[in-house]
Amino acid sequence: MDGEQLICEWGRICSKVVSYDGVDTAQVNAFFSRLQPQAMSEGFLMLTADNEFIRNWVETHYVSLVKQALSDLHGLEYTVFVEVDPSQSNAGGAQMPSMGVSAGTETPKPEDSANHAAAALLANSAESPQPATTTSNVANSTVMSALEAARERAMRSASAQISSEQSASRALPVVAEPSQPAPIIEKPRRSSAFTFENYVIGDSNRVAYSMAVSVAENPGGTRMNPLFIYGQSGLGKTHLIRAIENYIEVNMPHLECVYVDAASFVNQYVDAGAEQDRNKQSYRNFQNKYEQADVMLLDDVQQLQGKKQTLDLFFQIMNNRIEKGYQVILSADRAPSNIDMDQRYISRFNSGGTFDIQPPEVETKLSIIRNFIRDYEDMNPESTASLSDEVQNYIAENSSSNIRELKSAVTKVLASIEAFENDVIGIPDVRRLLEDHFSGGAMKKTTIEDIQKACEEYYRVSHTDLVGPKRTRDISYARKMCMYLSREMLDIPFAQVGVAFGNRDHATVMYAVNDVESRFSKERIVQEEVETIKKIIRNI
Repeated sequence: MDGEQLICEWGRICSKVVSYDGVDTAQVNAFFSRLQPQAMSEGFLMLTADNEFIRNWVETHYVSLVKQALSDLHGLEYTVFVEVDPSQSNAGGAQMPSMGVSAGTETPKPEDSANHAAAALLANSAESPQPATTTSNVANSTVMSALEAARERAMRSASAQISSEQSASRALPVVAEPSQPAPIIEKPRRSSAFTFENYVIGDSNRVAYSMAVSVAENPGGTRMNPLFIYGQSGLGKTHLIRAIENYIEVNMPHLECVYVDAASFVNQYVDAGAEQDRNKQSYRNFQNKYEQADVMLLDDVQQLQGKKQTLDLFFQIMNNRIEKGYQVILSADRAPSNIDMDQRYISRFNSGGTFDIQPPEVETKLSIIRNFIRDYEDMNPESTASLSDEVQNYIAENSSSNIRELKSAVTKVLASIEAFENDVIGIPDVRRLLEDHFSGGAMKKTTIEDIQKACEEYYRVSHTDLVGPKRTRDISYARKMCMYLSREMLDIPFAQVGVAFGNRDHATVMYAVNDVESRFSKERIVQEEVETIKKIIRNI
């Protein structure tokens, strides 16, 4: 099979995998985009991943689906190897320990003899045909090295099983020496339930997710220092940065991670000041906690606005960590340029990698809903509550972009089903249940007064000036933005918008809306302003 045929066949396999029920297309696309087909012949497929994390995740979750797809397409059982080829990526992630036998290597049955187990594994490796060709991304030598690595892992697994079976057959008692107590195997520590595995990937967050994985694999070893992730409240920023923390703590336990949200950081600083009279080292102890961290994660940076002393101290600690090659990870609900701080702070925040998370599209919200329903069913095995596809689509299409609110809405609907002992629920009932649930979205009854109040707060203008005759640049711009948002969020006629702004005519409102629309399509800062004002509106 030549290179072009191999790529086409891999495309067929991917399409088959995503066609299966229960498969998350966004997740598959995210991980399969990091794989390259290297060789394929009858009963054999070899893939390479750009790092150990991707390889291990694919082996654990997707190799069985790839095998099923191959069987359905060709009517044969296939052996699938997944190996690592770092040349596929420029990131160069940290190496992780081997996971043992490749997911494509079948485990010998317990009733087989040890020799048969070893023979089967050796035959499986030896009889696998040599790859006829490879893609241009990896040389033949790389493929052969990867095959050898797979065979070595298979041999080690067989040897380990042989040793285990021989020990079991002798059944000799083992007496531990008092001077050598049995070692205690500690489970990997984990700071929270937020992991990369349970993060739902979509077009709205794919880039931020990919960059977070790169930093987690190689903290302090990339140009993304600091890593700055921003987006509206409830879009998954905290989940993503805590997933970095968990990944590092599980896979690199020698590194010390310190996570804190900005409000807690401020409180700790204030407490250190209050304790100064009793403990002269209180400030130093507070500072040492962060200056000794290998990875420092600060959530909700915008909460340091207006807190000059705390911000100066944090800035000093952050620069210290970065200059020494340690990783700093930050999050905020807006872009650095929209945080009310001196330019030197904003410039430093932007000096590494800055990535945004956009509100989830309907497909991503559907994936979140389905994942949450599965979690709910796992935690409540006796529950018979279910949501039809129509109800799930209705919630996804009419909900706000806040993921926490989305999950709580699903919980509310499922709880209602159980409370009234109904197995199903219709859209009219869901509409009634969730009418006042969301702080934004189609179920929120936003008014033009809400939009005006938010614009007055954001641009610091009075209501009288906003709707009055003044035409200074700042007031005129605030008025245009308010008219644009009124038109976009309420979908009301231009003339009706004009009435709310001092009885301005249709043409004036249309000019203002078109002007903002033109800027919005070209200027990122205008897009950020719109999103920030919408957030204020949702909280009114």
